[in-house]
Amino acid sequence: MLSKGISSRLMLLILPLTLLWGYKKVQSLFVEPQAILVLGGSTKRLEREKFTANFAKKYPNMPIWISGGSPEGATKKVFIKAGVDQKRLYLDYRANNTVENFTTLVDDLKQKGIKKLYLVTSDYHMLRASVVGEIVLGSRGIDFKTVPVPSQNNSEPVEKSIRDGVRSIVWVATGLGGGKK
Repeated sequence: MLSKGISSRLMLLILPLTLLWGYKKVQSLFVEPQAILVLGGSTKRLEREKFTANFAKKYPNMPIWISGGSPEGATKKVFIKAGVDQKRLYLDYRANNTVENFTTLVDDLKQKGIKKLYLVTSDYHMLRASVVGEIVLGSRGIDFKTVPVPSQNNSEPVEKSIRDGVRSIVWVATGLGGGKK
């Protein structure tokens, strides 16, 4: 059992953090997403890109950032076929993994003044993407709302989320392991 002194100190540490977290969550309810971020890496059937092209029709003026994934020509065809203006697309191929999907783009997003975005990835990948997004995007004051792409796959093992969460913390603290800028 904790002594009263340790318990009180622990509460003094936890209470402000909890209040800050709650404030940020309430504040994010009033900020509408300003962009769509798609994590590339879907299969040859381009599920994430096709889903996003249809989703993007609801937000005709919103820029679409695609990190990694399918070849440029195939990706553009999906959006053209869906009637999405190509000027909205920002294709970025610097990332080689989930952490780099965020670290290579976060400063570009911040520079564009984006404070909140829709995060699109496969449902089985969303936990890991959310962990990394909370750390990397959060480090720059960017919030997100998840938009999972339905699939038949099982969720990824939680160990991948833990591993990439640690890698993200290392990137925020040191700038190391975040891919090419």
